[in-house]
Amino acid sequence: MNSLNYTGRLAPSPTGLLHLGHAATFWTAYQRAQQHNGTLLLRNEDLDPQRSKQEYVDAMIEDLTWLGIEWTPPVITQSKRIPLYREAFERLLSTGHAYACTCSRKDLAQMIAAPHEDTDDEPVYSGRCRPAKGTPPQAFQPNMNYRFRIPDEETISFTDLNLGPQSFTAGKDFGDFLIWRKDDLPSYQLACVVDDAETHITEVVRGSDLLKSTARQILLQRALALPAVDYFHTPLLRDEHGVRLAKRHDALALRTLRQQGHSPEDVVRMFST
Repeated sequence: MNSLNYTGRLAPSPTGLLHLGHAATFWTAYQRAQQHNGTLLLRNEDLDPQRSKQEYVDAMIEDLTWLGIEWTPPVITQSKRIPLYREAFERLLSTGHAYACTCSRKDLAQMIAAPHEDTDDEPVYSGRCRPAKGTPPQAFQPNMNYRFRIPDEETISFTDLNLGPQSFTAGKDFGDFLIWRKDDLPSYQLACVVDDAETHITEVVRGSDLLKSTARQILLQRALALPAVDYFHTPLLRDEHGVRLAKRHDALALRTLRQQGHSPEDVVRMFST
C-alpha cells in the first residue's frame, strides 16, 4: 500500500448512540490512517429512513470528536447521494447482473433452511425469482426488490490485513443478495461499494461481522469495474455474556460513559485491554 495515497473511512449509521464496540473499530481506523499519514473520511450511512435520526448524527459527531478522532470534512451523507447509487444499479440491471424479486418477507422466512449466523445479515436466497441463464436483461419496474446474481459455486478469496486469508463460496456461504429496495433506495452492499469507489477509499476498517459482506462487495466491484479495496476487519467486542455489543447496550454507549465521568483515555483503555 502506498501510504501517500491512503484513504480510510468511518461509516456509522445514525440509528442509535455509538457504543464501546464502535469506538474500538473507529479508533483502529483512525490509528491506521495516522500510521499511513493518510486521510480519514466520515460517512453518515442514513439510508434507513424509519430509524435514522438527526439527533444521532449530531451525537456521533460530538462523541467521535470527544474521543479524539479527527477526519477530513465534509461529512458524507448517503441520503444525498441516491443518484450515484441509482446509476450503478441501472448498470447492473442492464448487464444482467440484477433481477427483480417478488418474494415477500414470509416467503423468504420459509426458505431459511437453518438459522443464519449473527455474522450475516441476509439468509442464503433460494433463487426462486432468478431468471434462467441467457434471459435478456430486465427493464426496471418500480416497487420491486432487486437482487444481484452471484456466480454459482465461485470461491471469493481475499487476504484480510488483520485476520489473514479469507474465502467464501457463492451459493453456499451467501446467495443472490439485495441491491435495490422496493422503497427506491439502495441496499447497504451497493451503497457501500459505490461510496468507497467514488471517495477513493483504499482501506476499509470494520468489524469482523462484515467479512461475508466483503465477499459480496468484491463481486459488486468486479461487476461495476471498480477498483479493489484493502480490508482490515477487527474482532467484535462482547459483553459479559458473550453477546456482541449493539446499540441496545445503553450502559456502554459513549454518551453514557461520558456522563459517568470517564475520560477519552479511560474509554480507549476499556477496549485496548
